[in-house]
Amino acid sequence: MREKIVAVFTVLILVTAILVGHDKLKHKEAATATAAASFEEKEKDPADMKVGVCIFGFSDKFMSLYRDELQKELVEVGFTEDNIYIVDSGGSQGHQINQIKEFIAAGVDIMIVNPVESSDAGEITDLVVAADIPLIYINREPEAVEEARWEENNWKVTYIGCDARQSGILQGNIIVDIGKEKLDRNNDGVIQYAMIRGDRRNTDSYYRTRYSVETLKEAGWTLECISDSIGNSDKNVSKAVVAKICEKRPDIEVILCNNDSMALGAVEATKKQGLKPGKDVYIVGVDAYEEALECVISGEMAGTVFNNLFEQAHLTAEAALSYAMGKSVSKFVGSDYIKVTKENATSILDVVGKNEK
Repeated sequence: MREKIVAVFTVLILVTAILVGHDKLKHKEAATATAAASFEEKEKDPADMKVGVCIFGFSDKFMSLYRDELQKELVEVGFTEDNIYIVDSGGSQGHQINQIKEFIAAGVDIMIVNPVESSDAGEITDLVVAADIPLIYINREPEAVEEARWEENNWKVTYIGCDARQSGILQGNIIVDIGKEKLDRNNDGVIQYAMIRGDRRNTDSYYRTRYSVETLKEAGWTLECISDSIGNSDKNVSKAVVAKICEKRPDIEVILCNNDSMALGAVEATKKQGLKPGKDVYIVGVDAYEEALECVISGEMAGTVFNNLFEQAHLTAEAALSYAMGKSVSKFVGSDYIKVTKENATSILDVVGKNEK
């Protein structure tokens, strides 16, 4: 009898163990299914994802054109126009930081930032990375030490744009190609030049300034910098600054401008001061706006450098899509500048004019 009881008890234990095990398996399967569902929920369709875009200043002509092109490209790759939020940072780093915090609070899925002060990009990176949001910097490249952090930590952060060193070198090449003999109006063996910068704290301005001048020096030229001034990337500011320079130094021979807005201001200022641009003084810019290209064709500007915003906007949209799909993106996605002189200005104008319309 005792043996029968033990046997029955043993059977009950085995059945209980089987039932408990089966119950645990069901719970495990349910948990796995829940986790899978949660994972699927995170894999959103790009059309449902929010994209936050900060532009350093809508007043900047280049970035005004860029933002319109970027929105068009983002829609083209699958994002919904109503989910693309583009804000004007108004040239204020503090304002931009607040906008980024607001985007994070609003739950954006991708962040695209054209930094007001590229030298202070670290604060932006820390905020966005902490929120686990992919970050794409555009147009104004952060410093090398900042980019190294992205690589070291394998963060979802990238820069898309050109290497500003290249634009400075190409500006210098435009002037070198004209020839020292033609530029040296007073025949003193020295090239008198003025530098009109966008912003001393901007990395692109720094590199354009440095490498344009270094290119002239590497050509063996003796230079005299008669003014190193801030034009705030603004046509009217540059016009006022260059007018004062010409009043004091009418022997000026070259004006190097960090962008076309300032170059166009320099053209107007020199003409007003009785100097003939393209004969008495040679002016170069960067960006290749339509108006600047027309000045290159007419000879009033010696040249400019094409900053291909159309290609960059496309690359940025493609990177945003890759991040949305959970794919990796290179920490630097480059786009080459193109030197523009009278010889190729018309063909560049055809590209710019066609895309801007």
